[in-house]
Amino acid sequence: MFEVKLSPRSMTELASVIPPVRVYRLVEDVAPEMRSRLSGHEIVNINSTASGGGVAEMLHVLLPLCIGVGVPAPWFVIEAEPEFFMTTKRLHNRIHGNRGDTGPLNDVELGVMRGVAEREAPELIEELQVGDVVILHDPQPAGLAKILHAEGYPIIWRCHVGVDFDNEYTKQAWDFLRPLLEGYVDEYVFTRGSYAPDWIPREQLRIIKPAIDPLAPKNQELSDDDILGALTVSGIIAGPQVSDPGFKRSDGTRSTFDMVADIVRQGPPPGPEVPIVVQVSRWDPLKDMAGVMRGFVEHVVPHTDAHLMLVGPSVTSVSDDPEGEQILRDITAEWRNLPAEVSSRVHLVSLPMDDPEQNGALVNAIQRHAAVVAQKSLAEGFGLTVTEAMFKSKPVVASAVGGIIDQIVDGESGVLVHDPRDLAEFGRAVTRLLNDEELAERIGAAAKQRVIDYFLPDSSLDQWNEVVVTAMSRNRLNTGERSEVGLQ
Repeated sequence: MFEVKLSPRSMTELASVIPPVRVYRLVEDVAPEMRSRLSGHEIVNINSTASGGGVAEMLHVLLPLCIGVGVPAPWFVIEAEPEFFMTTKRLHNRIHGNRGDTGPLNDVELGVMRGVAEREAPELIEELQVGDVVILHDPQPAGLAKILHAEGYPIIWRCHVGVDFDNEYTKQAWDFLRPLLEGYVDEYVFTRGSYAPDWIPREQLRIIKPAIDPLAPKNQELSDDDILGALTVSGIIAGPQVSDPGFKRSDGTRSTFDMVADIVRQGPPPGPEVPIVVQVSRWDPLKDMAGVMRGFVEHVVPHTDAHLMLVGPSVTSVSDDPEGEQILRDITAEWRNLPAEVSSRVHLVSLPMDDPEQNGALVNAIQRHAAVVAQKSLAEGFGLTVTEAMFKSKPVVASAVGGIIDQIVDGESGVLVHDPRDLAEFGRAVTRLLNDEELAERIGAAAKQRVIDYFLPDSSLDQWNEVVVTAMSRNRLNTGERSEVGLQ
């Protein structure tokens, strides 16, 4: 287990994007209440990776803001062997209603989960003090709930994934997780109410939508020169040389783009004038990168001169996603079978993760350069890449699944593909936006306003205050009003 080092951020920085009255309320009302309730204790977050994926991104957003308003919020990452992450990947797939591989979920795998928790717990407990609140994120650290509950800590379990329907695979996942969580968790937090299994008491269930940091390298404004320079330096497009293209890091310093992408392509990179359709995702079967490629090849290529870029992380850099390498290998094999005149318009882009902030800034440049952003997921807990693209005033074509439905008002702030496996529907939507610039601009403008209204961090912090306070109160009642909890 290791701690992710975080620096405080001032909430007032966000006043350039978030309406000042909302910032004022957080700083003057919500934050003092949280500090008073915690009485010097901490909100401790635990997950399984510090980079690569939406959970890590959200923690990098929210926790520095908490620290900045005087609410201590340390972040620890559990470490485990590949066998553990194969088990949690099976859970991930089944929670999304998908069988995934044929690997089992039984008492052996349950023992793996508990074994990692038992090994990691003593080191974690050394970092905790009585009265700290612990937030466990997703299935990976779920085995810690029983151990920490026995020590008297208020426990919150935050599940970032799920689907709106139940089938045999979701039942397998929730039956597997139930003995790790039930009776040990004070508050459960989901992105949508429909994601929660029926054994979770409704009075302990909270719904909180994720949020993005509008000033982070992944979302900050970039000049046209910085965008062009980032994309040419990385090899993603061909273009004129730009002097010292750069971005602003979280500490306020400016860095020059020097990240080079690993790209599978046929022929030269496209020029800056070529319209680009982009999907940014993990190499994950539920993101359906292969389906995006097929839909583009069959239904967009014949009607436009656009190129497609499928963009994901370097497959060696995301520790908790063991399927990524095989998924990229499969997509590459399918791409190699395309006719040359078609494959030259499809680019498979892997971005290094050794510098997460520059990785985010390069994703930012890619999204800002895109004509259309896609997210044709088969299932999606929320879909932060959708939020990010919307914030950049981009027209998004996305599947009508999971949390994407909560973000996009179809035809107003984006376009929803009602059947994510319908490649023709997807292709028609993309083609229409590529060929109707006025429509694309109108949808993009509405998309940005919707993110400002609903998906920036002030609303999430406000809701988390309520969850933490309730978890502390519930824990105090469940432990017989123990005086050492320190909640006066």
